[in-house]
Amino acid sequence: MVSHPREGWWGLDLVLDYLLIMFRRKHNSHDDQDHAAPQEEKVKELRAAIGPLSGHSLMFSDDACLRRYLVARNWNIDKSKKMLQETLKWRATYKPEEIRWHEVAVEGETGKVYRADFQDREGRSVLVLRPGKQNTSSHDNQLRHLVYLLENAIINLPDSQEQMIWLIDFTGWSLSNSVPIKTARETANILQSHYPERLAAAFLYNPPRIFESFWKSKVQYDHDEFSKLMSKDDVKTASFWKPDEKTTLVAPEPAHFVAQAS
Repeated sequence: MVSHPREGWWGLDLVLDYLLIMFRRKHNSHDDQDHAAPQEEKVKELRAAIGPLSGHSLMFSDDACLRRYLVARNWNIDKSKKMLQETLKWRATYKPEEIRWHEVAVEGETGKVYRADFQDREGRSVLVLRPGKQNTSSHDNQLRHLVYLLENAIINLPDSQEQMIWLIDFTGWSLSNSVPIKTARETANILQSHYPERLAAAFLYNPPRIFESFWKSKVQYDHDEFSKLMSKDDVKTASFWKPDEKTTLVAPEPAHFVAQAS
């Protein structure tokens, strides 16, 4: 048996761990109509717990967002509050909504990660990830490229959807072109800590033997065409996150949300 550098496999293990965590949450969720009323009360409790917000933090922390963080922490108010506050702090520093395509386009030249030009049958955005197409060594820019595309996938979701689909094609992947363990670890941390309940399903094509293959289709990538699409979406992103008079005000009192829910 040929021995392999453990670092490459650890990177894959982090990806697998993240997918398993998302799978278990999905199948252990009690998010159904019978629990709707108690869940809405939990959302109100969490909103009261995090206190007044303004600007982008207020825009980000809508009821659907609070619900995702509650699900990720099994509806525990204190744990959900801590997780959300850490995300708001991260977003205030990292400013993912301000990343533009021209800043990260070099990372996408090989099509290693991109949003597909189709949605699944439920209208969800589809991200295609091809780790075998790794083309740079910049840890920071690789992360910014991924975060940009996560934000882009989310902003292109229809109002009825909160989650995306991943298609992961391992064709051409090897230990020699795998991402460093530092990048894999930080990627997993960002996904788990700051984008909870955003992954509906992940399909793997031609994976290493530690995975089971259940994705049976191939996709094509045109960098120039994708760049045109992302440039248009940058305008959409800037428009979406542009504060107006409502979003620059502090969050209303919890009573306001009670009135809205009724």
